[in-house]
Amino acid sequence: MPELPEVETVMRGLMPHMQGVRFKKVEQRRENLRFPFPDHFVQRLEGAEILQLRRRAKYILVDLSSDETLILHLGMSGRFSINGAQEATKRAHDHVVFHLSNKDVVTYNDPRRFGFMVLAATSELETHDFFKDLGPEPLGNAFDEIMLACKAKGRKTPLKSFFLDQKVVAGLGNIYVLEALHQVGLSPLKPASVLATKTGKPKPITSSLVVAIRDVLNDAIASGGSTLKDYAKADGSLGYFQHAFQVYGREGEPCLKKGCGGTVIRVQQSGRSSFYCPTCQK
Repeated sequence: MPELPEVETVMRGLMPHMQGVRFKKVEQRRENLRFPFPDHFVQRLEGAEILQLRRRAKYILVDLSSDETLILHLGMSGRFSINGAQEATKRAHDHVVFHLSNKDVVTYNDPRRFGFMVLAATSELETHDFFKDLGPEPLGNAFDEIMLACKAKGRKTPLKSFFLDQKVVAGLGNIYVLEALHQVGLSPLKPASVLATKTGKPKPITSSLVVAIRDVLNDAIASGGSTLKDYAKADGSLGYFQHAFQVYGREGEPCLKKGCGGTVIRVQQSGRSSFYCPTCQK
């Protein structure tokens, strides 16, 4: 599933084509994706101006002049493509086609149909079921070592599971958590409590981990995200951060940290693979 950098990259790719224009025509080619489309989906979109695009966690939010927000989630295999009206062609699994007033055509394609589109009142997004319990954005000011230590105090949950909990921090996924933990030398198996003193204050490693998470995410965004299976940017090109992976997917290969000499291993945590170097990650 696309993680924060991939969703951010897609959002940035859509923004110059969609922001400030109107939905001239909307084609809804099936009744549902992961969920049924909202009632009167087409009618509620056509004619509305797109005020802005933004991201929250792994969702793309499209704020409309109708005081509603179109909530987009890519699921496992969802992707958007952008074409001029003359170049747009119908393909298998093209489920929604947005014809815009600037003559661009934005098409949502999703072979597995795990993505979805929902409409909600813009003023009520913070209390919406998708967002009301989300933690802070890892690239936002609210994500810092003090907040992290407060949430980690006394927690026996393994570090990887702790960071994948969207109530702790929003948008982090398996790949980038593992890469950040490797950068600071922490095992994904360690309990989250290692980030806090007994009184709940941050340890020096906590500050380093906050910086590492930000750096890994920003580097991934600059690289257009990571293309492993289905992901592609809105212009059809692929992300290439996977070529910079230090541990993810590198089972049995030498650790790339200078002077380490260890070997990356893979373990299962809650049914998902974790990759780390037991030599330098303690």
